[in-house]
Amino acid sequence: MADRYVLAVDQGTTSTRSLVFDRGGRMVAVRQREHRQFFPRPGWVEHDPMEIWANTQRTAAQVLGDIGSAGDVVALGIANQRETTVVWDRATGRPVLRALVWQDTRTADLVTRLAARPDAGLVAERSGMAIAGYFSGPRLRWILDSVPHARERAERGELLFGTMETWLIWNLTGGPDGGVHVTDVTNASRTLLMDVRTCRWDPDLLAFFGIPAAMLPEIKPSVGVLGTATALSPAIPITGALGDQQAALFGQACFAPGEAKCTYGTGSFLLQNTGEELVRTRSGSISTVAYQLAGEPVHYALEGSVAVAGALVQWLRDGLGLIGSAAEVETLARTVSDNGGCYVVPAFSGLLAPHWRGEARGLVAGLTSYVTKGHLARAVLEATGWQTRDVVQAMAADSGLSLPALRVDGGMTTNNLLMQFIADALDTPVVRPMVGETVSLGAAYAAGLAVGVWSDIEALRRNWHRAAQWTPTPARAQALTREYPQWERAVELSIAWGAPRD
Repeated sequence: MADRYVLAVDQGTTSTRSLVFDRGGRMVAVRQREHRQFFPRPGWVEHDPMEIWANTQRTAAQVLGDIGSAGDVVALGIANQRETTVVWDRATGRPVLRALVWQDTRTADLVTRLAARPDAGLVAERSGMAIAGYFSGPRLRWILDSVPHARERAERGELLFGTMETWLIWNLTGGPDGGVHVTDVTNASRTLLMDVRTCRWDPDLLAFFGIPAAMLPEIKPSVGVLGTATALSPAIPITGALGDQQAALFGQACFAPGEAKCTYGTGSFLLQNTGEELVRTRSGSISTVAYQLAGEPVHYALEGSVAVAGALVQWLRDGLGLIGSAAEVETLARTVSDNGGCYVVPAFSGLLAPHWRGEARGLVAGLTSYVTKGHLARAVLEATGWQTRDVVQAMAADSGLSLPALRVDGGMTTNNLLMQFIADALDTPVVRPMVGETVSLGAAYAAGLAVGVWSDIEALRRNWHRAAQWTPTPARAQALTREYPQWERAVELSIAWGAPRD
């Protein structure tokens, strides 16, 4: 029997990758291509959708050529940067402007006005999430308000909206010549426009944000047939789609309530599976969709999104010049035994979960003449651990679920000092899997499940293997619990610093 492979497209914030996985969940080939980042104004972040589409075609063709048996690739799954927003012309396939990236903050004033409306509570009640510029709905509204004639054209059905997986699927399946306009439940749940219980576009939410229904994609399960990628040779069924963080949850085999993963990259994203129960958040985490298999109930999750994690290390390297590479931060941090009383709050564009304070600004607190660059490096790493603790505490307050262990992935997990700090700060084991490409693997798993490459989720569990574990040290965990109020005070100062002055 010939090997059966699955192709995954991982469309991320800085690059697009195409990867091929075998039935053992092993990566057998990968190609990657970065795309440009545009910063036209302070706080504005944009990508070129046409460049990303070209990179997807190129990397997919290359990786299929690399394995030499493209005919044995039986399914395609897509994972994507979730809230990044694209609007394009149905007839020509041309975007009306560059994509507005999930990091973009241009909707801050719009969000303030929307949140002040007397009916604003509808959004959290229906969508599961509070009004914030982090999500796609406000970005879509901004485009309709700001691009000449966009609203009239959208109402006539001439313009289409989608997050990146929708944009890629539409192009892969024909584009202007019959392209399929769909999204999956995980990405739809990030728009503020979907009823999180029915998993359908909500007419009242559309009216609240002023979004024409004619431009919205059809919502589909995460695992199931979405279309056929006729733009590839040979054509491949598209049978899986997940937002990148839900894909990582899937790739980490976190299928039971309470199981959680955290991806440490530019930002950090912690998701905890809550099963078929939608847990309403009261403490600053997000109630979101985890995944849905075709014909089965939706599974939900709580999420804590942190905007700046690895990006803080990049700032230490590029902004301050204290290290020559990201890997050097651990070496520098190990030159001291603690942070010297120094705390870094990386609120470069406000704070996300669990605070949701867009006005917060980054600061370094507790500076004395004793503090060296080693202490600062350690404080930079610890900032990611403290933010993780903030999120985990908020989730525990909302769900009541215990956290037996935290499964981790992403580039920062190679930093042993950071991983041990997180284990101690949470007083919970931190575990890294053998396969680090969990976002891509999750997309592949979703696609492969739909066509029988894997029989069920238990087969996916059997593919998961531990590569490393960091066990909390009781004395250190207790010491960090006593230290935690200092971090909380630094966060309060960060919020106060950015508050409007009279």
